[in-house]
Amino acid sequence: MQKVANWAMWAGIALILVSGLIHLYDAPSSWGDAPYKGALFVADGAAAVVAAFGIYRGERSWGWGRGLLVAVGSILSYIYSRTIGLPGLQPDDWLEPIGVLSLVVEGLFTGLAIYVLSAQTARGPAARA
Repeated sequence: MQKVANWAMWAGIALILVSGLIHLYDAPSSWGDAPYKGALFVADGAAAVVAAFGIYRGERSWGWGRGLLVAVGSILSYIYSRTIGLPGLQPDDWLEPIGVLSLVVEGLFTGLAIYVLSAQTARGPAARA
């Protein structure tokens, strides 16, 4: 397994944890909108912690891969909730500050994860052995 640069590992951990913390912070108000929305926010926070632990352990699939899934899923959910609206809810405000902050953090994590995963893939299987 190819070792990720120390700066990339710590940046990835920080970004995915901030994303999860934002969702955990916003979860109580989301329960009031719809119980499933609050549950999704809590699940996002929990998945972010698992991804951060995986990144710390150097796990490509359940670290970086899970983090990428969490971040991209959150970005797509943000767009969906502001265009069509979530089931039973009206579309949210596009420029809600905590939502915009979340998008920035998730976008940065997504870029970093793609960089890390593509750099590992470019080295080929022999370099990872």
